[in-house]
Amino acid sequence: MKKYKLGGIQQVGIGVKDLGEAWRWYSRMFGTDCRVFDDRTEASLMLPYTGNVAQRRHAILALNLQSGGGFEVWQYTERKPVSIKEEIRLGDLGILVCKIKVKNIAEAYSFYRDKGCELSGEPAQDPAGQLTFFIRDPFGNLFQILEGNNWFMNENKISGGAYGAIFGVTDIDKSLTIYSDILGYDRVVYDKTGIFPDLASLPGGEKELRRVLLKRTIPFSGYFNRIFGQSVIELISAPGNPGKRIFQDRFWGDPGFIHIGFDIYEMDELREYCTSLGYPFVVDSMDSKNGDSFEMGDAAGHFAYIEDPDGILLEFVESHKLRISKRLGWYLNLKNKMGYKPLPGWLLKMLRFSRVKKI
Repeated sequence: MKKYKLGGIQQVGIGVKDLGEAWRWYSRMFGTDCRVFDDRTEASLMLPYTGNVAQRRHAILALNLQSGGGFEVWQYTERKPVSIKEEIRLGDLGILVCKIKVKNIAEAYSFYRDKGCELSGEPAQDPAGQLTFFIRDPFGNLFQILEGNNWFMNENKISGGAYGAIFGVTDIDKSLTIYSDILGYDRVVYDKTGIFPDLASLPGGEKELRRVLLKRTIPFSGYFNRIFGQSVIELISAPGNPGKRIFQDRFWGDPGFIHIGFDIYEMDELREYCTSLGYPFVVDSMDSKNGDSFEMGDAAGHFAYIEDPDGILLEFVESHKLRISKRLGWYLNLKNKMGYKPLPGWLLKMLRFSRVKKI
């Protein structure tokens, strides 16, 4: 029996060239205006993925309090970020798309069209019969827009935050050990192979692909799950013809989707379970800090990474401290709390005092 618990997608990491420009765009389009931390330091624990050099960087984690996971927008500050040379195509290996949830797909389509966003075309049905469309941000990243539920605050924004992702993998069946077992997305919504109308306008969408959409039988719960909500994972492969690794010959933190982070409780138990399945932690802040919390601006906790079979980085974050209001000096201490029950809604709504109105 698994002794650890997951509380949902905490954030999607996005490497960028200009953090301010990127965060402004994400705030306007996806409502991620509630700043959890703003940290300028060295990425000292990611050496295997940053050329064995402790690279300096600037990172901001921001949430949309309507619901969904946040964005960790991440920029090198003393190194020129390296963009991918070739276009990312469906069938390539890596985090290809971030899924974003909205309350109404037609209203969302009109909103993004009127804002001048680059859209994939009119909403089309996915294999589950759900209407969807895609947006490409000004920096080349793809976002899939889907209707979702589990809303927290009503802030009159068109969307929530991250609702999941599309992962490009070589062998879906092999990858299920990570995504269905360790992460718990164990319910197959569809498993289809073919050419799909909702992907037709995307690079690589003209060829045959296998798609598996996964949900959790047991819903996420945990301290912040009223905000994070539920999510889905989609695995895509090009049978017999896998594409390139999107971070081949580049560093973690270079432009693109660099990881997905999950809220976790009982990191020691997770470490043991991942190791037993052949996926040991490749980065572990607990080892480097001798059990002390790792500081990230106004937040603190433990974090760790594993790699999936294609080298995609998945992050786990066990939160110990979170700023509620910098002006009032309010912090939430989670390190000594027993259990992992959702925090009261009134307390989570206090995070609105961390909203940045002018980005």
